[in-house]
Amino acid sequence: MNETIEGILSHYSVREFTDQALTKAEIDLLVKSAQAASTSSFVQAYSIIGVSDMALRESLSEIAGNQPYIIKTGQFFVFVADLSRHHKIGEARGVATDSLSSMERLLVATIDATLAAQNMAIAAESMGLGICYIGGIRNDLAKVAELLRIPDYATPLFGLTVGHPTANSAPKPRLSSELVYHENQYQEKTMDDFIQYDNTIRDYYSARTGGNRVEGWTDQIERGLKHSTRLDLKSFLESKKLGKK
Repeated sequence: MNETIEGILSHYSVREFTDQALTKAEIDLLVKSAQAASTSSFVQAYSIIGVSDMALRESLSEIAGNQPYIIKTGQFFVFVADLSRHHKIGEARGVATDSLSSMERLLVATIDATLAAQNMAIAAESMGLGICYIGGIRNDLAKVAELLRIPDYATPLFGLTVGHPTANSAPKPRLSSELVYHENQYQEKTMDDFIQYDNTIRDYYSARTGGNRVEGWTDQIERGLKHSTRLDLKSFLESKKLGKK
């Protein structure tokens, strides 16, 4: 155990921030920390858009389901899988860029962006800041791309709100390591293996909400399985010349 691991294990999502903006020095340090993440074959296939304009934040909040912590926060970042730079280089060098439309390239760019975001999240928490990932921007990626002027061969993936928390909280219990880690080969689990974790999460939600929410993890997953969401993503990505083959 060391300070870095203690920080990682203490993570929790923050959804209430002061309106104190991050300083330029803080933003620069967070971006540099993000850039220090691993990147496949050094392609660096991502961009980060910092959204400080309040009108833009309000529009993005509306798209994401009116989440107020997109607006009232230190800074809102949007992480972008970005192959547009590579397309520009190919055109300038007279090299065919058809490969940029492959699913593999999209996966590489998505992984690059995600690794960068997690580096930023860990750096932010080490600075005493709080963070929350925002997947809700995928409710209307076409509108987000329009608002942020994102070019072809690039797509927004998720947001990350970073700021000064108004209160402290505690980590949400995760699955036991035995349910996640497999040695050498995948080990199939049964519903019985989830019983203890269900009870843990049921107690957690009950205590956190004063008894207003009482459900296990498998109940939550069941509820999510009943609805298909964001079925327009494939067509949007293809319109941006991504993941077509």
